[in-house]
Amino acid sequence: MAPKTPPLFLTLTLLSLLSLLSLVFFYLHSATAPPPPPNAKNALTTSQDFIKVYISPLPRSLNYGLLEKYWALTSDTRVGSEVDNEIRKTLLPKLSKNSLLPYPENPIIKQYSAEYWILGDLSTPEELKGESFAKRVLDYRDADVIFVPFFATLSAELQLVVNKGVFRKRVEENEDYMRQRMVVDLVKKSESWQKSGGRDHVFVVTDPVAMWHIKDEIAPAVLLVVDFGGWYRLDSKTSNDSSSDLMIHHTQVSLLKDVIVPYTYLLPRLHLSENQKRDNLLYFKGAKHRHRGGIVREKLWDLLIDVPGVVMEEGFPNATGKEQSIRGMRRSEFCLHPAGDTPTSCRLFDAIQSLCIPVIVSDNIELPFEGMLDYSEFSVFVAVSDALRPNWLVSHLRSYSSEQKDRYRKNMARVQPIFQYENGHPGGIGPTPPDGAVNYIWKKVHQKLPMIREAITRERRKPPGVSVPRRCHCT
Repeated sequence: MAPKTPPLFLTLTLLSLLSLLSLVFFYLHSATAPPPPPNAKNALTTSQDFIKVYISPLPRSLNYGLLEKYWALTSDTRVGSEVDNEIRKTLLPKLSKNSLLPYPENPIIKQYSAEYWILGDLSTPEELKGESFAKRVLDYRDADVIFVPFFATLSAELQLVVNKGVFRKRVEENEDYMRQRMVVDLVKKSESWQKSGGRDHVFVVTDPVAMWHIKDEIAPAVLLVVDFGGWYRLDSKTSNDSSSDLMIHHTQVSLLKDVIVPYTYLLPRLHLSENQKRDNLLYFKGAKHRHRGGIVREKLWDLLIDVPGVVMEEGFPNATGKEQSIRGMRRSEFCLHPAGDTPTSCRLFDAIQSLCIPVIVSDNIELPFEGMLDYSEFSVFVAVSDALRPNWLVSHLRSYSSEQKDRYRKNMARVQPIFQYENGHPGGIGPTPPDGAVNYIWKKVHQKLPMIREAITRERRKPPGVSVPRRCHCT
């Protein structure tokens, strides 16, 4: 007869087996189970499919009040002002006192109208916003970003009309400078700026001369710019430009934090079904002589002016010039897009609306919504060095087959709506086009949120008195 198993030994054996099974179960579970969610307060990423925006409280005089000031002018004598002078005579007298005012139609100003449409979208009542990607919140602590509603372009253009002579001076007579100063002083005193150092603030600075005097003070913020051409400058030790000490160093703008936005196009959209036979190979209309990067334009002009199938027109953004551009772009296979004062211009977006294949000759160009769009699907990119070789450019463009050009135009037709700002509502206050420029801008800002939050977190952990130089440059 076998001896009985001691009860204590049996108990210990069972406990050991249970412990072993528990360890195996824990190992298998921890290897397959998802990690716990991060603390929402400290998370550096976001999964929401919209962006929460708080509007910084600025006086009306710094946005819609500037429209009232502009339209109160008796006239504007600059190139392209004829259309606005006509609006002053015909449309404005018919508007009631409380009517919302339009943005100027003068093409020099209108091409930079992003500020108007973005604020209009944010000012639209939530129940009417439709598919807007930006959701307005009323407490800055609930926001992803803080929008600063200053019409910087309109402020600058007003000053150029009223008293151009003091535009570059920091004097009281320069009303644009005084407005810039007011904006920065008000915003930098706010709790939201002091909490983030301005890194989650968004400024619209589309005109290269907008916010000219205080660019260095808003450099930490998210800047909505058409390109970096008005910001990149060599420092005074390496530049022959006597005004370089007033310019902003290239380390204060970056594709890491800033967003390239499209110009407002000036020509009407041509739908693919309306496209007709194009007789010209290449078309360009604009000023031959420009500053800085415009030297390439002058050389191209001299190379192409007498080439059969190429149309080079000297022109300006007035009513006559607009009609010429419509005809020229719609009758040409390709539209030349060389750098001018800055690497890009609204000419690119006019070409897209005209289904004229852009030929981009600008080595330093930045383009809106890259990563969302592939410009190589509807644009031809040419190195400056190749474009300036005699006969090279025309020969290259003639090598494209009809099938290739048709494919470019089909792709252009697909992306045309993405560059649309206008929503068809008075004052711009109403639902924004769901696939339009305003929504794409906010989607691009949304992509920056992890970087913005990381920068804010890094700034907070610095010991008092420590200063870290800005290193924002990227390619």
